[in-house]
Parts: sequence; C-alpha cells; structure tokens
Amino acid sequence: MSDNGFDENNVKAAGQFPMSLSDLKPGELSPMMQHYAEMKAKCQDSFLFYRLGDFYEMFFDDAVRGAKILELALTRRDCGSGYRAPMCGIPFHAYSTYANRLVQAGYKVAICEQLEDPSVATGLVKRGIIKILTPGTITESGGLEDRKNNFLMSICCVGTQFGVACADISTGDFEATQLTLTDNGEHLINLIGKYSPSEIIYNSNFEDTPEITAIRNGTGIALTRRNDRDFSESLFKNSGTAVQDAKLFTNPELMFCACAALLLYAEETQTEQVKHLDVVRCYKISDTMELDIATRTGLELTSTIRTKQKRGSLLWALDRTKTSMGARLLRKWVEEPLISVRAINRRLDAVGEAKERYMARQQIIEGLTGLYDIERLAGKVSLGTCNARDLLSLRNSLRKIPFVREGLEEFSKGMFKEIKTAMDPLPDILTLLENAISEDAPVTVKDGDIIKRGYSAECDELYDLAKNAKEYIMQLENNERERTGIKTLKIGYNKVFGYFIDIPRSQSDKVPEEYVRKQTLVNNERYITPQIKELEDKIVTASSRRIALEYELFTQVRDAVQAVSQKLFDTARAIAQTDVITSLAELAENENYVKPVIDDSEIIEIKNGRHPVVEQMMRSSHEVFVPNDISMNEDKRLMVLTGPNMSGKSTFMRQTALIVLMAQIGSFVPADSARIGLVDHIFTRIGASDDISTGQSTFMVEMKEVSYILKNATRRSLLLLDEVGRGTSTYDGLSIAWAVIEYIVDPNILYSRTIFATHYHELNQLERLNRGVYNNHVEVREEGDSVAFLHKIAPGGTSDSYGIEVARLAGLPADVLKRSGSILSELERIGKFKVKGNRETMGNDEELSSEVMPGQESFFNPDNVVYRKEDKIRQTLRELDPTRLTPIEAMNILYELKQKCSEEDVGTD
Repeated sequence: MSDNGFDENNVKAAGQFPMSLSDLKPGELSPMMQHYAEMKAKCQDSFLFYRLGDFYEMFFDDAVRGAKILELALTRRDCGSGYRAPMCGIPFHAYSTYANRLVQAGYKVAICEQLEDPSVATGLVKRGIIKILTPGTITESGGLEDRKNNFLMSICCVGTQFGVACADISTGDFEATQLTLTDNGEHLINLIGKYSPSEIIYNSNFEDTPEITAIRNGTGIALTRRNDRDFSESLFKNSGTAVQDAKLFTNPELMFCACAALLLYAEETQTEQVKHLDVVRCYKISDTMELDIATRTGLELTSTIRTKQKRGSLLWALDRTKTSMGARLLRKWVEEPLISVRAINRRLDAVGEAKERYMARQQIIEGLTGLYDIERLAGKVSLGTCNARDLLSLRNSLRKIPFVREGLEEFSKGMFKEIKTAMDPLPDILTLLENAISEDAPVTVKDGDIIKRGYSAECDELYDLAKNAKEYIMQLENNERERTGIKTLKIGYNKVFGYFIDIPRSQSDKVPEEYVRKQTLVNNERYITPQIKELEDKIVTASSRRIALEYELFTQVRDAVQAVSQKLFDTARAIAQTDVITSLAELAENENYVKPVIDDSEIIEIKNGRHPVVEQMMRSSHEVFVPNDISMNEDKRLMVLTGPNMSGKSTFMRQTALIVLMAQIGSFVPADSARIGLVDHIFTRIGASDDISTGQSTFMVEMKEVSYILKNATRRSLLLLDEVGRGTSTYDGLSIAWAVIEYIVDPNILYSRTIFATHYHELNQLERLNRGVYNNHVEVREEGDSVAFLHKIAPGGTSDSYGIEVARLAGLPADVLKRSGSILSELERIGKFKVKGNRETMGNDEELSSEVMPGQESFFNPDNVVYRKEDKIRQTLRELDPTRLTPIEAMNILYELKQKCSEEDVGTD
C-alpha cells in the first residue's frame, strides 16, 4: 500500500496496469485515451489536467506523482485492450487551488478543457489545451502575491555576453537589457537578485555556464530550456512590440533575442497573443544603483536574513501603501535606488508637498483604501481571462478614482502633473459596468446570472420565461378555456409530445380547427397548436438560450473594457505612484523623518541618524533607540570603527547605508538632518557564512565578497566592511585588513567612503599613517565586573573588545569565563603589537616590533623564553613543601626566585 492509499497489487488484479503511456501502443488505447495521449504529447513537461465531466483528471505518471504531491486518492480507469490506467481527479470548479500548489512547487500544469457542450456533442467531446500554468507565467490570483511582482526572465547567452528580458505577465511590466562588457556573470546574478524571477527560460549556450550552476545551487528558481530558434531577433521585430529607449545600445541584438523568446513562451502558455506586453522598456544596468546579492542580503532590503520574511526588513519599515499596485512600486523603488540628483529631488519634492498638505493627503489615502488591483485586473482583461467578479472589482475601483483625483487637485508640482494626466476615471466604462454586470454574478462565466436585469430586453424575457414557465402555461390554459368554452380543458406535458392540450372526448365537437390531434385515449383527446409549440420552444430552451446570450453579452462588455486596457494600465500606474508618494509622506510625518539634501558632492553628513527598522522594532518593547552622527568628507573617507560585539557597530553601519538608500529612492530619512553626496554603489561585507553547496569556507566567501567590492567600487561608492580577515589566523587576517584599508583609501585607486568595523585594534594606527583614515569607537561604561554598552559612536579608537563580557551575556559557564579572563590577562601582559615609523617605511622588519615576539602565539610556544622561564619557576615551586620550611629558608628561596627572574630578563634583552 502506497502513502496515498493506492494498492498497485489490487489494481493489477483487476486488470493490466501500465504505469506510463509509453508502455502502450496507440492502437491499444480507447478513443478517449488516444486523444489524451495526443494532448499529453504537446506538454510532456507538464501535469495535464484533462476535463471529463465535472472533473479534471490526471492519468498514468501524472496521476501517480500528482496524487502524492496533492494528497489525492489514486484510482484506475479502463484505457483500452484490457488495461487500466492510474487516475486521480479534482473538481473542475476548484482546479486553481490544486494547480497553484503544483506551480508553487515548481511544476507546470496544462489545462485541457472541453471546447463544446457535451449535451450537443456528437462522438467525443472536442477538447483542447487552453493554457499552461508555469511559475513565471501564472496569472491566477490564488497563485500570486498581491504585493510582489511575479517575473519571468529570459536569458540569451552568447559566450560571456547576455541578453536579458524580464516581464510580469499579470501586470504588463516588460523590461530588457544586455550585458556585453566585463564581469557580465556577476552583473547577471545581480539582476536575478533584483528581479527574483519565479522562472527563467534560456538558450542552449547558457546550459554549461557557471551562472546557471549558481542559480541551480543557490536559488529555487524554475529553469526552462527553450529551443534556440525561439531566440531570434527577426521574430521580435515581427512581433509588433514597441521598443522604448533602444538607442541606449549600439547593437541590441542579444536583448531583442531574449525578448522574442519571452514573448513566444508567454503566448504558448496563455495559448493566445499576449497583447498587453506591447512595449518593452530598455535600460542599462548603470541607469540605477546596482546592488549585489550580498548587499541586498546584508542590508535586509526586502526580507530578513534569518526568517526570509518581509517583517523586519527595510521594505516592511517603509511600507504604508494602501494598494497592491503601490506596494509593488515601492518594492521596485527599494530594489532600484536612483543615481540622478535631479530624479531623486523630483521624488523628494513630491513627497515633501504631500507631507505639507495633510487634508488632501488624507483624502487621497481614504480614496486608495480598499481600491482593487486595477493593474492585474487590466492584465486579466487583456488576456481575456477575467470573470464577472473581476469586472465588479474594476467597477468598484473606478467609482473611487474621482475621489482620489479630487484630492490630487490640491497638488500642482512636478510628478503630480503627470499623475493627474495619466489617471483616467473612464466614466463610460464605469457606466457600462454599472448597468451590465449583476451584483451577485458567479465566478464562472458560462453558467448564467451574470447580466443585470434591465440591460437586455431579450435576456430579461428569457429570464422570465425560465423562471415563470408555470405561470405562462396556466395563463394560456385559462385563455383557451375561455376561447373554446371547454371548461375541462387542461394543458399537460410529457417527454414524448412535450406540451399538449387535453380535452375530454365528450367535448371534441367544440375543438377549434387549428387544433392538431396528436393522441387518442379512451376518454380524452390530446392536441397541439402552433401557439403552444412556440411557447414550448421558448420555455424549454429559455434557460440554455439565456445562458448563451448572457455569455455573449458578457464578452461584449469584456471586449469594450479590453479596448481601453492601455488607459487602465496608465491609470493603475498613476495610482501606484500616488500611493507610494502619499505613503512615504505619511511615514515621514508619523516617524519624524526629515527631507535629505541630495547633491553631487562627496559629503555624507548625518545628524542623529537612526536605523529605520530597529527603531520601529524597539518601539514595541518600549525601548529608545540611541541616534548617532556620521561625517564623511574629503579628509575623512574611511572610518575605522572599533568597539565590543553587541555594542551597535553593525547597526550603525547598516543605518548609514539605509539612510543613503532611502534618500536615493526619494524617501525622507530618520535623522535630524542629512546631506548625502550622491552614492553610485553601496557595497557590504557583513556577517559570516560558508557556502556548503560549492564547498567554500567562511573565509573564502568573505574574500570573494571583498574581491568583488575592490574590483567594482568607485570614488563615489559607499563601502561597509565588517571584520575583514577574521576568518583566518590573527596575523594573516590583520595583514589582509591592513592592506585592504590602504588600497581603499589610496586616492589614486579608490578613495571610497568606507566604514571599516574591526576588532583588530592595531588598525587604529592607520589614522596617523594614511590620509583620509579616521578612528571612531563605540562607547561603553564599566561598572565593577560588568560592562554597559552605550551604543554611542565617539571619536578615537579603542583597545578593548569586551568579548568575555559578551560571552557572559551569552551564558557561557562560569569556569570557562574565569579561565578566559586569566588567559586574556596573560596574553595582554606578554604581547603587544606595535608599529613604528610611517606608511613609507612599513614593510621593513625593523619597523615591526613587540614587547615579546611573536605576541599571542608565544604564550603557547614551549620554545619561547618567557615560557621556559615560567616553567623553571613553576618547577621550583612544585618541589617545595611549605609545611617543612622555616621562615629563613622560605625567605632565601624567595630571594633566589627573584634573582632568577632578574637574570632571565637580562638574558632576553
């Protein structure tokens, strides 16, 4: 018995049991199963949901795998020639729930639907694949996150160059670029980190690259290899898709090839032309701030490192948006900080104006609250997959737009002009939806009850006929009695004759001429008339005719909405911008954020800066965040930051980066004041982790990240380096850290603005050796045997790390802490690293010295003079018996030991 309750032995006993279609020849299959095989051949890499009556069925391998994944009962069905195929099924009206589960697990699902009414079909019901659901092309609401885009990425690889296209089919967002210079693989991985696509399609050349290996090992992204002929520039040029900003590239062939494959794949999965992907926006990766994956992860921009959840991330701290459209746009802004002073200030001015106009802002926020996702509704309309309830949601949203526009009338500057122009309330469409769609419309579009009463006279008549058939028959019966004078006349019905008039034979002389006799009984005669047959046709077919007419009227309404889909997309994007701007204004007012000054200088001057996430998290526990200043200019380029663990070094580093990033997305910042000289890149090297999948140690990962930073940073970059070198031995790590600082602070190499946090206190000496280096430390207060962390950044370096105190807070055993203290005291006594001279003489052996070399290592080295001296003294003491010593003997031994120490000290000089 299998886990899902399927007993293969019992099935085999009931008939032969082929597990796969490949086990059978076409001639051995029943006609229905032969058609199933033909459909399955078109989508070998997908689960096939095959419509049979009220169920979607899976057969053979699909059934066995699907039953296990979806926890369904596995049964069997005759498939021809005495064979019985494994089968499992799901109700057709609930298929999306099961399909979404498969897609979210990384599988594809093909939907094979009945294309004609089974009641009127002759022979096999006509069926066909109407759509293929994949992780990157799904548009079903239940399979999508409302506040996050679902991107499909296309990669065309030629050598070490890449064309990249990315689209969200549910919203119509379509962008493309190409990587043709240097370090293209690293830039590609950064793009993947930016978009977080659900699925990547690629050509054969990409198969053996290190990048695809990194994607397979490090992400859960679904990968789909496509035929090389899909990646064709001519295919794209014939698609009719408009190109925006193509002139950015001299030869955009690679990019266009990626676009062609994406469009073709989208059309195959949707089984029709994807009309709303009609414009692709081209861009260069240098157009916005490029953030590598280590930086996105270290700064926790959209999810936290530990939980991978939004809560606790920067996006969580900033997000006050009221609509899904606004939430997705805010995420995009966070993922793509601007690097144009003009563009940044344009956003900041809009947020500032919204912050100033409280009443208008509140009216807009009220109007946005409860607004449905017009962008995705427009996508469904364009694809022809919307239902009546989607149109009702669109109607309800269009009702609110005039209220939002009224609030926008208070604003007149910059971005708001464009927003008001793009935001169209579409009154004609609103009126159409108000009049046409019933309030109680069902989800399905072919079951009737969609069209509102009063919209169509014919539809209303058919509705009345179907609902009031009995009343119509009774009325006709009464009319005929009065007309013929036959008081016993009755109208009846059976399946053979349909409706008929029943008259006693004794009253047959009163029957009108137009009555046609159909049946003679012992005591009665049965007749029909043209009038009764006409009414019968109307009554019997009223329900089906009404359902068909309602669907026809619904498609007319849908087509009318589809005709203005581009206006809907423009309106949706205007609403998203409005939502983001007003939400950032609301955030600034509620959290006491200030408008930063953004310019082309290289200054970073922040007064009383705060970490936007930590501050909000602390508020729930009624704690107060300690703000800090930072000042970087031409002479203060690299801060060496020392201080104990848990004192706030990492928080300070991250808050500086987040304030810069917030400023450059157009947000106010958590500080008393802030001046930000434009930053072109933010790089971080924070935290320690190994990479088991590639066999890389923590130190190797650290060094690769540092290498990437040193190769890609510029004078305008902001670098956050935490504990560089700690993954190896003390002197190796110190040497690397020292050399890295010298490389960064060299005006002829990088001279980047940098915060370098370290426990190598020897690095504090670089302040006097290198221009641009300055020391800061985190203050602590010693209280007896304990230490209080003040979380305040102050000028100057420090020589204490208080690691043992942190270990005490972590709960290490008292014996370990006591022994650690003893060892630390001894190490500090016998070894202290010193540097003489200056940078120009660094590297000469005579410039490096210590009180006792080689410092820390010497304490554990038996050949060390100090170690031997202490060993002799210990040996002498061990041989003594204090209970047998006289005072004179004890005094003499003590004198001898002191003399030995003095002699040893002279010998070591």
